[in-house]
Amino acid sequence: MISPVIAEKSVTFEVSMGNYGNGIDGANVSHRSHRSNGDGDSDEDSLSEDDHTLLLRETATIDPNMRTTSPAAKPVTHDKYYYHMPFFEQKPCIYMTSYWHDHKRRLYNSNIIQKIMDKLDEGIQDVQEMIKTNEDRPDRRLRGVAEELINGCVAYSRLVKGTGGPAAGRSKLDRERHKMCLRDIDGIANEVRKLKKRLKMSTYKEKLSKMKTLLQKLKCFCEDPQHSIPDIFIWMLSGRRRVAYSRITARQILHSVCAEECGQHCGKIQTLFLKLPGKKRLGTHGWTIQAKLELYLWLGLAKNKRDYLNGLPTGYEVIRTGTGLYSPPMYLRYQDRQQYELRAHLYQGRGLIASDDSGLSDPFAKVIFSTHCDVTQVIDETLNPTWDQTLVIPNITLFGRAEELRDDPPMIIVEIFDRDTVGKDEFIGRAVAKPVVKMNNESYEPPRFPPKLDWFQTYRGSNKAGEILASFELLQIKMGIDLEESSKITESVKTDQGHKFIVPRGIRPILAKHRVEVLFWGLRDLKRVQLISVDRPRVDIEIAGRCISSSIIQNYKKNPNFSDPVKFIEDVDLPEIEYWCPPISITAVDCRAFGRTTLVGTHIISNISKFVFRSPDKSKIFTAACKAFSKGVAGLKNNGVATETTDVFVDIDHQSTLATDMQIDMIGFGGEEPKTKEEEDSALDETALDWWSKYFASVETLAEEKKKYEEDKIQDLFNEENDDGGMNNDGDVNTLISANDDVQKEKRFGKNFLKGAMGAVMQAKKNFAAPVRRLKKQKEQIDELKIFDTELENCSEFTNFTDLLHSFDLYRGKREEMADELSDQKRIVGTFKGAFRIYRYPLPVYVEQPDAQYGMFKGLPSNEPIHVMARVYIVRATDLHPTDPNGKADPYVVVSLGSNKNNDKENYISKQLNPIFGKAFDFEATFPQESVLTVQIFDWDLLSSDDLIGETKIDLENRFYSKHRPTCGLAEKYAIFGYNQWRDPQKPSQILHKLCKEMKVDGPHFSPGKVRVGKKIFTGPIELEDENGHKKPSDEHVALVALRHWEEIPKFGNKLVPEHVETRSLYSPEKPGIEQGRVELWVDMFPMDMPPPGPPVDISPRKPKSFQLRVIIWNTDDVVLQDDDFFTGDKASDIYVKGWLLGDDKQETDIHYRSLTGEGNFNWRFIFPFDYLIAEEKCVITKKESVFSWDETEFKIPPRLNLQVWDSDHFSADDFLGSLTLDLTRFPRGAKNSNRCTLNLASEEDESSDVPMVSLFKQRRIKGWWPFTAKSEQDELEITGKVEAEISLLTVEDAEKNPAGSGRDEPSPLEKPNRPDTSFVWFMNPLKSLRYLICARYKWLIIKIVIVVILLALLVLFIYSSPSWIMKKIVGA
Repeated sequence: MISPVIAEKSVTFEVSMGNYGNGIDGANVSHRSHRSNGDGDSDEDSLSEDDHTLLLRETATIDPNMRTTSPAAKPVTHDKYYYHMPFFEQKPCIYMTSYWHDHKRRLYNSNIIQKIMDKLDEGIQDVQEMIKTNEDRPDRRLRGVAEELINGCVAYSRLVKGTGGPAAGRSKLDRERHKMCLRDIDGIANEVRKLKKRLKMSTYKEKLSKMKTLLQKLKCFCEDPQHSIPDIFIWMLSGRRRVAYSRITARQILHSVCAEECGQHCGKIQTLFLKLPGKKRLGTHGWTIQAKLELYLWLGLAKNKRDYLNGLPTGYEVIRTGTGLYSPPMYLRYQDRQQYELRAHLYQGRGLIASDDSGLSDPFAKVIFSTHCDVTQVIDETLNPTWDQTLVIPNITLFGRAEELRDDPPMIIVEIFDRDTVGKDEFIGRAVAKPVVKMNNESYEPPRFPPKLDWFQTYRGSNKAGEILASFELLQIKMGIDLEESSKITESVKTDQGHKFIVPRGIRPILAKHRVEVLFWGLRDLKRVQLISVDRPRVDIEIAGRCISSSIIQNYKKNPNFSDPVKFIEDVDLPEIEYWCPPISITAVDCRAFGRTTLVGTHIISNISKFVFRSPDKSKIFTAACKAFSKGVAGLKNNGVATETTDVFVDIDHQSTLATDMQIDMIGFGGEEPKTKEEEDSALDETALDWWSKYFASVETLAEEKKKYEEDKIQDLFNEENDDGGMNNDGDVNTLISANDDVQKEKRFGKNFLKGAMGAVMQAKKNFAAPVRRLKKQKEQIDELKIFDTELENCSEFTNFTDLLHSFDLYRGKREEMADELSDQKRIVGTFKGAFRIYRYPLPVYVEQPDAQYGMFKGLPSNEPIHVMARVYIVRATDLHPTDPNGKADPYVVVSLGSNKNNDKENYISKQLNPIFGKAFDFEATFPQESVLTVQIFDWDLLSSDDLIGETKIDLENRFYSKHRPTCGLAEKYAIFGYNQWRDPQKPSQILHKLCKEMKVDGPHFSPGKVRVGKKIFTGPIELEDENGHKKPSDEHVALVALRHWEEIPKFGNKLVPEHVETRSLYSPEKPGIEQGRVELWVDMFPMDMPPPGPPVDISPRKPKSFQLRVIIWNTDDVVLQDDDFFTGDKASDIYVKGWLLGDDKQETDIHYRSLTGEGNFNWRFIFPFDYLIAEEKCVITKKESVFSWDETEFKIPPRLNLQVWDSDHFSADDFLGSLTLDLTRFPRGAKNSNRCTLNLASEEDESSDVPMVSLFKQRRIKGWWPFTAKSEQDELEITGKVEAEISLLTVEDAEKNPAGSGRDEPSPLEKPNRPDTSFVWFMNPLKSLRYLICARYKWLIIKIVIVVILLALLVLFIYSSPSWIMKKIVGA
């Protein structure tokens, strides 16, 4: 199959590995080919056909081991649609011998993984097809897919584990990748084994998603990071010009004696589509087929060359170049040929790409098979053509054995084109299929014949271009013998384009009479068409060849809704199998003057299953009735009242869950330790609560739900470990669980939580770190709201608010090249709002019959304009995209509804990416003219225009008419005052009466503490408390319980929207598809004809409260001695304490010099004023980031008191000794004396210590000893000192009443510390230093020396005076 553009000259094919085998580009050519024509241009284009053939022959090599080009030949054609090469019974062969480094093991491993991946991909597609066609038990097929994956992983390990050592790879990367693949694929096998054990009908979709994840993981292993053998290039040459090529990786055709290691295309006939080289293949030129090539490729070792022809269809004769048995062949000549007839049954197409400027196409199909081609008739101006045509292509000759052609028939190509009256037909898309082959000895009967229709996906480039419903059969014909009567085509019809065969019975879908009900609600946001605004639009609906038109909107600007909303299409022939149902085509036109109509836009609904009503099976209804009757009889026997047993009781007070009410105490392996004691929280003061209290409690609940979800995942992991041989429930792990309800269930949870070897190890680590640990503190009982982490319409329980109205975007214009969903947004010219109901008519008698006027749209509200007050609450924004050079933004909110706009630019928030707005905006709007709410967040700029950060749009009309009642969310409890005050103008009992009346449900029937709706009974509190504390009987509580469980009402129930805050993504038109941040908000809507609502809820941001923190540093003890005395060599430290609260308010005590024992005396007061948000437990700092900042920036930090002990040095930097951090909201209570001050008091985490925890905001004053800590050389925490401190917290008012000075200053001065005499500075007091230096160390030595000196002096004097004294005695003087 060759494009007519290329088939003008002789064509040859070249095969090369990389550049090896490329004998064309560097070959010698004759003198004539380079001769100039006088203008300096080459004469190559003017060569004759014989000259081209001669040049191609000159390039052929004489090497017997290489023949890289096929003989040149002129393409021929049967129908001039496409050409083909005259390779009939004689097939040319190309071969080459080359030498490469031995890296085959890399390729073999990749091929094994590729085969595993292909089987897994095929299995996943089978399961998805079963889900799509509603086949029974897709979980069984998924279990088989899991088993195949396990076997493939085991086979990989078996084949690869034996290739260790040098065979594992020549480089270190090869060996490491070999180990990694083995480890990960073994892990995949273990994971799939566990997945298979837990695979059930209820969980198969989740497991299918997991299998898709494993498929992506296998794809990462398939491609080797190192190139081993160059890729194979197949070139098609027209003359000497390279016109098209295809590229194949070498491993795909690599041969191995082991079947698992062979490439997926090795030794097989495959079909390749050749593409244009370079940039030519991009765009419209690259979409169409340049050539379709069917070839057989084999790459292997020279020692295995005897196997290279084993995969070919048998029945050929080898014509070799040499005389050797295994010498390469020049040709293969097939003696066996088979005659066939192809029948292509093309029924219809859907969702084709628009190729005309009107947004439509004139599609027709080309069916290409082997060397033949045929086309269907053209269907004008549609994207959902119904050809209903069978193309018969007779006299098709195929070579090879008939049995092999039956098992692996050639490929069929179906191309869809748009017929243009002027110019060339435009390509729409291409589909590929294989026919069902019937042998001449087979009978034309089920189950193989006639073939079933199926949808085939068409592609244009890499983009999907629609689907076609078709089937193909290839019938073998004996020479000179006609087909049997059962398989002949007999039905033919005549059209304006000629005769055509229609799809025969047995293949075409079995049709049944259906009724189609269309709700024409209105049109929205219509753009100009041909520079003229749309004034009188109309909508046409077409399905299965039947069309119905809406009424004309007389004045689109005044009222864009249709006056006649519901219309019917009777007796529509639709297939009984929904999978084959045709699409619904929506066309909007503008009715202009003189009867002219102009196309506005179109929309195609490819899958109509969501609009199909399926009648319930009568046998199931009877079975359900029997079960209900048997339950009623059982209740009558047990209680005497049958109705009570079938009722459902819902208690509003029973709302405790495992995550919120349960407290789990983890006990160590050695036995139960004594439990710690915490201070009891004060009683909840409801007067101090506001809306933000409810919001932050809900945020905490949302975080707990996410945490519980993660814990459930860990629990599953522990259970898996236990299944694989870990610890069981009888091990040494003891768990104690205390809860309020359902003790046995919670005990099972505790056991599972610690189950498995992995859980035991993790729990052991925790128990060794702290003997007793409490996981969760008691949560305050605050009424909450529901926080949705996504858009409200995206929640599964609310079905996108399409229970009444669907929005269909209308497209106009030609689809661009390489277009996607984002780029298609430019083609949207408006929106059609409506709905469809499709069902077999007439309905069974046991099913409720449709209304005569509105059909199944019973209770349809009026679509006349309605006045509504919309109240928009903007709570906060998170993760905004920075727009300023400093990486921040100055956001503010702009909210618009129709022509009304509220700009809050004056209240922009400086330098914040997570601003809290706390704004409420009221709008009075008229639906449907003003129904789209737009919330925009801008960045304020001083000099330039403000930048749009992102925006989100909400369709209020769909919400307003939804049965889920998102107009005003239902609160958790009913209250008439306080932070949880009811804000809906209608009370719960009034809402319940209205719903029962609209849905025609029996009830409500109130009794004290109960309400019955239908057959359901709900219970709740009886009394209602007012502001003065007085209680009175009320039915509002039980009515609210019934509303919050409205989905339990059989047949009519659906989930009602609770009081909520939704999180919406912000997008910028300049960066489509990229999230620019998120905004939290909610919208209330109140009809103006109802009683007016109360004032809006006050959600303005809380103002911080001013406090003053006073910290008195009394003494320190056991401070490490850092310095050595210069004179004496004793250990000493010059101690002082530094403290701060907000970071820029650091204060220091005076210095206690020459502490020889680690003791320091200070009597020093720190004073820290700060602003504090009690609800968020954050300190608020407002300051300018730099001197160049225009505004102050608000920061929020935790209230943490930081104390540090330092050693002062005069001639070097001070030495850090230790630190202490106390979270004022929760920190350990101080010890009474220094000896009891241990390391447990320094823990920053609440759960790692068994000491009592206190909050300074509740206790207000505390005194005690706390340790300073620092990390040792072994990176372990150790005590480096202790501090005695007194911490007190005062409000600004109390601080003004009781003033105090910093340090030891007035007022309320502190006494000077009584420090020892050794506390001084040596160079400031030299005499004192000498006194302490001499007296302190050498006191007794000096005394001894003095005594000795005196004694010696006396002795000397005695000796000196003794001679004279003796002489006097002698003389007698």
